[in-house]
Amino acid sequence: MRIQPCTCHSPAARPYTGAAAAHPPSANFLLAALPLAEYQQLLLHLEPVALPLGCVLHEPGDRMGHAFFPTAGIVARFSAMENGASAETAVTGNNGVVGISLFLGGDSTPSRAIVAIAGHAYRLPKLVLVREFERGGSLQHLLLRYTQALLTQITQTAVCNRLHMLEQQLCRLLLLCLDRSSSNELHMTQELISQMLGVRREGVTEAATRLRDAGLIQYRRGSITVLDRSGLEQRVCECYGVVKREDDRLFAFRPQADPVRAVRFADAS
Repeated sequence: MRIQPCTCHSPAARPYTGAAAAHPPSANFLLAALPLAEYQQLLLHLEPVALPLGCVLHEPGDRMGHAFFPTAGIVARFSAMENGASAETAVTGNNGVVGISLFLGGDSTPSRAIVAIAGHAYRLPKLVLVREFERGGSLQHLLLRYTQALLTQITQTAVCNRLHMLEQQLCRLLLLCLDRSSSNELHMTQELISQMLGVRREGVTEAATRLRDAGLIQYRRGSITVLDRSGLEQRVCECYGVVKREDDRLFAFRPQADPVRAVRFADAS
């Protein structure tokens, strides 16, 4: 994956107005779960932005000015070593937020966040996020639950990368991305997957070929289509189940799409 400069986190970045109709804020699970009054309170401060593939939302040590609530696409969190090697520790899609350090009391984080699958998001200024978080309402409650789920994913990813076979790791990654996507087609290259798993590309090719030969996936340059999800679930290690069960436990009240909120956002913008 080619890492590219990105201006979506810059105060001078222009909002991506085309996202309003196709990807309203309510397409993000956390925003959709807010009571309507709190949701409306945030609308004046939410700005839609495009998330192109390879866009870096933050580098280690960056002082972040915005949090990002994805509505489509996948953002991967990477831990990088001094020699340039890196590996993915968690993925975030329309189920969460990028920028938890802002409401946990820090301006920066030692990790790197890169768009792994292109999409859209809504950015919220740090000052607004912190103010609303410190009010102690539903947003605080949801953000803390998401943080717990994210920490579970990070911990389980570390265990998985250390103890399980590459094919199982690949199944875990594909299933996690599917859970955070509205399609069974994932626009991911094998090069990107090798960077996320911290392994050689040849190893990813071998693992993907075994899954393809088993009829579970189909892949071509830049895209993987999952043909048999239940087959992946049978081959994946226990790590995926740990993360999925924690997500389901913490967000058992998972909301449905709300067209009224989409209309209200369009009116507000």
